[in-house]
Amino acid sequence: MKKIILVILLSVLIAAPAVFAEVERGFITSSAKADKEISPDTVEISVAVVTYDNKSMQKATLENKELSNKLYEAMKSFVNPENGDYVKTSDYSAQPVYVYTNNKRNFDKYEVSNRIIVHTKSIDKAGDIIDQAITLGATNIDNLNFTISSYEKQCDGLLSEATQKTRARAELLAKAAGTVITGTKSISASCNTTGVSQRIMYNMMAKSSVADSEAAMGSSTPIATGVIKIYANVNASYFVK
Repeated sequence: MKKIILVILLSVLIAAPAVFAEVERGFITSSAKADKEISPDTVEISVAVVTYDNKSMQKATLENKELSNKLYEAMKSFVNPENGDYVKTSDYSAQPVYVYTNNKRNFDKYEVSNRIIVHTKSIDKAGDIIDQAITLGATNIDNLNFTISSYEKQCDGLLSEATQKTRARAELLAKAAGTVITGTKSISASCNTTGVSQRIMYNMMAKSSVADSEAAMGSSTPIATGVIKIYANVNASYFVK
């Protein structure tokens, strides 16, 4: 029995170097990126209606409801649900507002806020949407976010391109080092964008003057969409021998 155990141990020790050599085999690490500039085809516009009343929350709420309903119906005319467009409420709040004087909290007014998101592929209508919203009582147009509807498809294509570049660089390094690639050890990849996001702030005092000036000019608010740049980054390690 002892001889059998001894033979087994010797066999394991003899085989061990080969196992360790396989685990510790060399590898080459390389990285690459690919990028592309694309014109956005979708826009999200954040429109808010904020109302106040010094005495009654109910009055502030009713006024907000009236303005918001008109705004909501008007915004629906700018979207096409068949294209994935929509209008939705993104945030609603009703609360008392307090001010602090000499470290003492004093009631100031009641505030009701309703924020609506207009999401549409009719990107050329962005200026008209803003003008119409202001005319109907919007108190804030506080964000424009331009995006690409085919982002996932574009990202996949760039990741494939970057992966091919990574492999080609690794093969170049392996050849220069007198080795060859035998397999893939690991790959990590990511996609990101430098998008176009604009913040537009209209307050209640400026609202009427902006609407009047636009009406006088007979044109919509000019909106420049710019371009969105998509980046793909790939880092990979390859086994060599």
